[in-house]
Amino acid sequence: MSASRDRPPRGETVTHHRMATVAGRRTAYLDSGGTGPVLLALHGHFGRGRIFEPLAEALADRYRVIAPDQRGHGRTDSAGDFSPEAYADDAVALLDALDVPSAAVLGHSMGGAVAFVLAARAPERVRALLVADMTVLNQEPEAHPVLDCSGWPRRAPSRAALGAAIEAHGIPDAGYFLDSAVEFPDGWGLLFDTRDMMASQRAFAGDLGAHWRASGQPALLMRAEHSFLLSERTARRMAGERPHTELVTFPGCGHWLYRDDPERFARTVAGFLDRALG
Repeated sequence: MSASRDRPPRGETVTHHRMATVAGRRTAYLDSGGTGPVLLALHGHFGRGRIFEPLAEALADRYRVIAPDQRGHGRTDSAGDFSPEAYADDAVALLDALDVPSAAVLGHSMGGAVAFVLAARAPERVRALLVADMTVLNQEPEAHPVLDCSGWPRRAPSRAALGAAIEAHGIPDAGYFLDSAVEFPDGWGLLFDTRDMMASQRAFAGDLGAHWRASGQPALLMRAEHSFLLSERTARRMAGERPHTELVTFPGCGHWLYRDDPERFARTVAGFLDRALG
């Protein structure tokens, strides 16, 4: 493995953005450093590891947060296979590259599915499981598993123009997607390939319940009150059918609950980790 910093540290508690070669592919990841227990944090579709930077800062004195850009996202290389199992294998490869024997694993949305697939696939590597607003019924009518991004623009003259062009496709607020917007020599564009995102979303569509039920680590299921993905009924079912699972609802929050209520999110995650790993 080789690694380098994207930027110099600003202080002891600041997170570092690093690049490494993992399993032959360029992989970007956030690392808060330190000697505390490791929390591996996995973002959802269209996201980047840096969405967990506020959480990493909040937990800096207690836990080391490692948050990769997953395959085909952010500044991590793409790959032909976008199955949940392939994503989970990437997580194991990163832990191996960083000499981390085991970690608590947190995932939001698609990252939540990767987390519980990983917990079932490599139980010895997952000390505790935290799933933020992800359903096991990722299919109609419970959820709309595929957001059609195939017509989104490749380039725009400015970041604002790129956001407006995305919103013209029926997206109420392009802010989350613009976390992956950068300026290229020929204009502003997204770091992910929309064809990859379509393939990845389709790979996660369906009933994921068998993966969820296949592990037994202490688990925390976090649901946003106004989630468009995880209904209250399904959340209660998920908590009831898997031993050692706690369910917490975040009042007033939408799907991106870590952004809607970052302080509560950090407190809830920290409290669960203290109980599960203490």
